[in-house]
Amino acid sequence: MENYNQTSTDFILLGLFPPSRIGLLFFILIVLIFLMALFGNLSMILLILLDTHLHTPMYFLLSQLSLMDLNYISTIVPKMASNYLSGNKSISFIGCGVQSFFFLTLAGGESLLLASMAYDHYVAICFPLHYAIRMSKRVCVLMIMGSWIMGSINSCAHTAYILHLPYCQSRAINHFFCDVPAMVNLACMDTWVYEYTVFVSTTLFLVFPFIGIACSYGWVLHAICRMQSTEGRKKAYSTCSTHLTVVTFYYAPFVYTYLRPGSLRSPTEDKILAVFYTILTPMLNPIIYSLRNKEVNRALR
Repeated sequence: MENYNQTSTDFILLGLFPPSRIGLLFFILIVLIFLMALFGNLSMILLILLDTHLHTPMYFLLSQLSLMDLNYISTIVPKMASNYLSGNKSISFIGCGVQSFFFLTLAGGESLLLASMAYDHYVAICFPLHYAIRMSKRVCVLMIMGSWIMGSINSCAHTAYILHLPYCQSRAINHFFCDVPAMVNLACMDTWVYEYTVFVSTTLFLVFPFIGIACSYGWVLHAICRMQSTEGRKKAYSTCSTHLTVVTFYYAPFVYTYLRPGSLRSPTEDKILAVFYTILTPMLNPIIYSLRNKEVNRALR
């Protein structure tokens, strides 16, 4: 690895792609995924905004998921692509802080929003007669505002801490964006207290919501098994299993990365896992939530 020790305040993002033809191939693939994510999420937002039949709590939550995914992937990929094409791997101190803030805000907000969507699905299947009360517009707005606000507060705390760490050696971040664990590794002080707060934060924003989502889908599947229509059971089961698979695709790599102690982390493994929850999931969400949805398909037609 090149020696990136320097006296300036800029950080160096070592990136994701190796300088080879295989690296170029992966770069083109990531750009295509990025464009698909932009098109898919923008389409979902515009479709839900323009079609009055989709002005319900479920689709309002889905539009917010698309908005978060749109900003989420745009926080990571453009800078990574710019660094790769220009050959300039540096990112300013402020730029790194801004990227970290938006990444953590959107990651925490999306985690809580996915839990809200699971609750909406649970109420719609298990308590259809009480849906209008339990999922009123006011409740929906509070869920969305809570996701954004709590994600922002959590992000502010972490970003403020990592920007005040003393970086007295190399400022080369072995990642493709300003990720907290990768930046903490560069600090020339004992960070075990902060690593404990990361553990607590990850548990609150990722582990508990995922457990809640898994439990809600368990209750939903139990309710589906009591449906009289065999065809209805098959469709509902297929939809639930697909949604839960995508949710796991987002939470599992995230939790595995952030709950591991620093001594057990591998930069290469962290970067590969990060691709799942920063790039692939924002592309998959609009596909999964639209292809199996009759109302969305009807609105598209």
